[in-house]
Amino acid sequence: MLGRREQPFIQEPRGADMRSGNPALKESTFLDLATGSVVQGDSQAMSLNGTVNKTGLLLLLTVLTAAFAWSQISVVNGEIAGPFLPLALGGAIGGFVLAMVTVFKKEWAPVTAPLYALVEGLFLGAISSMFEARYPGIVMQAVMLTFGTLFGLLLAYRSGLIKATENFKLGVAAATGGIFVLYLVSFGMRLFGKEMPYIHESGLIGIGFSLFVVVVAALNLVLDFDFIETGVEQRAPKYMEWYAAFGLMVTLVWLYIEFLRLLSKLQSRN
Repeated sequence: MLGRREQPFIQEPRGADMRSGNPALKESTFLDLATGSVVQGDSQAMSLNGTVNKTGLLLLLTVLTAAFAWSQISVVNGEIAGPFLPLALGGAIGGFVLAMVTVFKKEWAPVTAPLYALVEGLFLGAISSMFEARYPGIVMQAVMLTFGTLFGLLLAYRSGLIKATENFKLGVAAATGGIFVLYLVSFGMRLFGKEMPYIHESGLIGIGFSLFVVVVAALNLVLDFDFIETGVEQRAPKYMEWYAAFGLMVTLVWLYIEFLRLLSKLQSRN
């Protein structure tokens, strides 16, 4: 076709064994797309600016619904009042379902990613109000730490201070998987009325565990940056801008929640 330079999307991914601890940004994503023999023109390829803009939009949508959920919940006599459980559970379950749909149907990301941001905002707004009621000022601290970590690691990645080598990817992915399994076991124990000792407590072991999880969650941002850079270099389809922005949002949500947990443990010791 005239005016269009066609080329098969991705012939050989940079770093043939691309690993990511983020389940949305897994190593086989670009390989899966390559299997489909996707062909893209110049104007229909993934770009860095496009990904940044879509990430900003997802953040805005999340903040809007989080603010709404926050406004619906109040504290009366030290107790949470308002539709806390419907917002928290509905947001968590809805976010999980939309995340799974996005992971398995990447081409739907232009629709499912904004929906995920809206629903996840309800969950974040609800739990943020709960933490704020118990520890005034904790939410702003967690927000500042989350975005400070994001921009700090982005600067380190762009300057070459941190490089997403294969060993680095493998280590972060393994640590992320281990944390996921541990959280899954802890959730299962809670269903039977039991708690996993130490890690959820405000003792030194609990604080140390939360610090470790925060570090692992932060390092996943480096893998997300590498994923985005690879997609741009390999001229991924345009909808992958939404998918990459969604994957970055997943990591940011996790990091924010872990900062809330860490700060709450530290403040409970005062």
